[in-house]
Amino acid sequence: MSKVVIFGANSAIAGAVARRLVQRGDSLFLVGRNAGRLAALKQDLDVRRAGGAGALAAAVADLDDLSRHAGLFDEATAALGGLDVVLVAHGELPDQKACEASFSATLAALQTNALSAISLASEAANRFEAQKSGVIAVIGSVAGDRGRQSNYVYGAAKGMVAIFLEGLRNRLAKSNVAVVTIKPGFVDTPMTAAFEKKGLLWAKPEQIAAGIVRAIDRRADVVYLPGFWRLIMLAIRHIPEFVFKKLSL
Repeated sequence: MSKVVIFGANSAIAGAVARRLVQRGDSLFLVGRNAGRLAALKQDLDVRRAGGAGALAAAVADLDDLSRHAGLFDEATAALGGLDVVLVAHGELPDQKACEASFSATLAALQTNALSAISLASEAANRFEAQKSGVIAVIGSVAGDRGRQSNYVYGAAKGMVAIFLEGLRNRLAKSNVAVVTIKPGFVDTPMTAAFEKKGLLWAKPEQIAAGIVRAIDRRADVVYLPGFWRLIMLAIRHIPEFVFKKLSL
């Protein structure tokens, strides 16, 4: 059974992943910012644990504070007796208009959605490279595949993470460390509460969680969830720029 640390465990997708992992007997260390929600998640998972198998621990932290990251890895390693898998699910959807009006808002969005994820992945990479094993999985977004006027700050952050992970994957391949880039499309979560959630393009967190667990187990490289988003984004990336810049996307 695997020893897994989940950063951003309070997100809907991360919670659904945690439920799947704990039910099969994996040991989990959960990191989240909201103490109340984290305690509720831990209590729920404790009930679901397969025959009480696997360790379960948690820590409250604001992952925008990069200085906390190394210590959180130390806590997780001590609590679980080692680490096999790191899942970075930390992030939030910024207000694009607010970012356009204020660069400080843009910088905050990049800190949360790019720099914090890159810091966590870097810490995991150094530790797993030393032990010659491990899986680093990071939840990005299809938004990072091409900049669009409706969310280009968020897209830029996710694009930065995707390129960083691509280089990390290349670096760590010889060390038996897998780096999994996860690119969900539209997901019905509290983060997308302001969106009209209709149509076949919208998925539930549980559906995405199932895909994430499969990707981790397979030590996949880049995974679009649901899978049809790979074709959608392939088409979007190949729209000529002189056409694309006239679209309202």
